[in-house]
Amino acid sequence: MTDLVDTPRTAHVVTGDEEALAVAAELAGQFAGGAAERDARRVLPVAELAELSLSGLLGITVPREHGGADVRTATLAEVVRLLAAADPNIAQIPQSHFVYVNVLRQQGSAAQRDFFFAEVLAGRRFGNAQSEAGTRHVQDYRTRLRPAEDGGFVLDGVKHYSTGALFADWITVLAKDPADRLVVAYVPAGAPGLTVVDDWDGMGQRTTASGTVRLEGVRVPAGRVVPHHLTFTGPQLHGAHAQLLHAAIDVGIARAALTEAAEFVRTRSRPWFESGAGHAADDPLTIQRFGELEVSVRAAEALLAEAGRAVDRARERLDDETAAAASIAVATAKAFADPAAVEVSGALFEVSGTRSALDSLNLHRHWRNARTHTLHDPVRWKIQHIGRYALNRTLPPRHGLI
Repeated sequence: MTDLVDTPRTAHVVTGDEEALAVAAELAGQFAGGAAERDARRVLPVAELAELSLSGLLGITVPREHGGADVRTATLAEVVRLLAAADPNIAQIPQSHFVYVNVLRQQGSAAQRDFFFAEVLAGRRFGNAQSEAGTRHVQDYRTRLRPAEDGGFVLDGVKHYSTGALFADWITVLAKDPADRLVVAYVPAGAPGLTVVDDWDGMGQRTTASGTVRLEGVRVPAGRVVPHHLTFTGPQLHGAHAQLLHAAIDVGIARAALTEAAEFVRTRSRPWFESGAGHAADDPLTIQRFGELEVSVRAAEALLAEAGRAVDRARERLDDETAAAASIAVATAKAFADPAAVEVSGALFEVSGTRSALDSLNLHRHWRNARTHTLHDPVRWKIQHIGRYALNRTLPPRHGLI
């Protein structure tokens, strides 16, 4: 394992929603400047993640009774969107961090919450070891947690697409227990038998280090295992919460692509000779296309904000109906954001002209990032759930991917 963990011993503690948004906006301004170069050279954002930890943003969903800001879900989505507009790689790395803080909120014991929430407020990072390759489908887990003689457990398995694991202080491992029930094991980075391999070579999201995690006889105390299967026995917002953050990343990519396209057209593009315009930004057909793209991005941003509010409403009064409404709102936001991000990042070249395709400019990173990240789960299934709900009031399924 390459040791890239440089987590500060202490971090600032954000106190509320307004401060969280202000801190995110400030960090986004810092991160944006080096995003293109980091992508082009595949420079992992080690220093930037240290800044993220120090800022206190990783602790904004910790409950107030444990010293956190417990920000609204809509605020969290906007924080992720702001970071994604600056660098979607940095925004994706802590996506699982927030998801597994939420798992502790829902199913962690009192002792687990006390310990891990203190870790999070100190700036410690969670990274995921969730997906597996070569299985029947995305929720077919072969990683197993077997009992050990000391009353704890032993983990064995191989995980792929493990975003954030290379930078993590704690790696969250999805596994099946001896009763074939889904659990999450919280494993410290550097544990004997744990290997994190930096082998992610995707065309986009290049610096997320979404590589392989190998677990060979990793010892896990019983107090570090959370019964995640209980999450899905009643109304829940686990999937809506996780998917909202993925949608926020896509919306951020779309906004970043359109912003950079506008700057390029204003400063570097030439007008088409038939337009009669003296500047590319005065070409009426280019103006028309920017108007269409701006409408698309604003619609994606509005749907994201409404989805966040829907999750917050369900948090206040959780039942089957409110959970379903939240899941459908999030599915709608993601079903719109995914194609919007791909379209806008592709249209960047359409409106900017031939020079925008130069590899040295690395404008294609927006499309590569959008196309790669939107492969996370198919929006066609979200459309199915939305349609069944709209037509027959069929509630969406209780799993983590709606």
